Amino acid sequence: MNPSTSPTRLTTPFGAETTAAEVIEGIDLTGRRAVVTGGASGIGVETVRALASAGAQVTLAVRDTAAGRRTAQDVTATTGNEDLHVAALDLADQASVAAFVAAWDGPLHILVNNAGVMASPELRTPEGWELQFATNHLGHFALATGLHPALARDGGARVVAVSSSAHHRSGVVFEDIHFRERPYEPWSAYGQSKTANVLFAVEGAKRWAADGITVNALMPGGIRTNLQRHVSEEELARLRARAAGGTELRWKTTEQGAATSVLLAASPLLEGVSGRYFEDCNEAVRGQLGARTGVADHALDPGAAARLWQVSQETLGTRD
Repeated sequence: MNPSTSPTRLTTPFGAETTAAEVIEGIDLTGRRAVVTGGASGIGVETVRALASAGAQVTLAVRDTAAGRRTAQDVTATTGNEDLHVAALDLADQASVAAFVAAWDGPLHILVNNAGVMASPELRTPEGWELQFATNHLGHFALATGLHPALARDGGARVVAVSSSAHHRSGVVFEDIHFRERPYEPWSAYGQSKTANVLFAVEGAKRWAADGITVNALMPGGIRTNLQRHVSEEELARLRARAAGGTELRWKTTEQGAATSVLLAASPLLEGVSGRYFEDCNEAVRGQLGARTGVADHALDPGAAARLWQVSQETLGTRD
């Protein structure tokens, strides 16, 4: 299926209240290998649990390996799957990403780029890169492109990019990605990084189609997790009121929040589907933007996607 030429919006029997366990039910991932970044917290835990419950070998790629081991033990206890692994990965540290890639051996069938940082104060990596863009996009870009040979090895691999409806807030500002000239604003920086996640899927789908790799992005929904550690309760309340026009926005459980990630990672309903953006287990409507719904035109722009890929390679000093 080529999403650039297909006018059909993809829908499934699942919805906003579907859980990851319901999506994975009946699916057999025996013999499949998966990596989930940020797999020790929030929806990452439930993504790991669902994939493990279907028999996949799952590697939790995490900054806190002790937390990763605790999560792996819990998942084994609830699923019976002992084929879980924990590996150190700090997406803001390119040396850490390179070490993870170098240590990987054999094929990779599922890569879930789940980890992230939201609305942080102005922070920079040693390279001077703005932290949210460096973590949410550049780290995952380096990881996915570094693991490309492993993803291409067996064919049929899937890459899942966890984005957010916050991508509505900003396209990628190519003239000043790292806020060196413009004043830093946490939500604009976060929104830009989340747009980058979708653009990565758009261009990755194009570049890796011949390898049988599909790449899709998603909005998991509003879930209360450690991702909001930089956001005060007052700020969350203000944002909810503004986004919803004064009505209360619904929060998902982590099990519901992981459902769309698991759908893209494992469901046969997504076989061959690539370069799209999903929410609530269905493809989002383009251009019809709600408080937490819809996908902005700037996130699906193929020209911006190609440009971002090139800029990312230049920033990291890599090439195809």
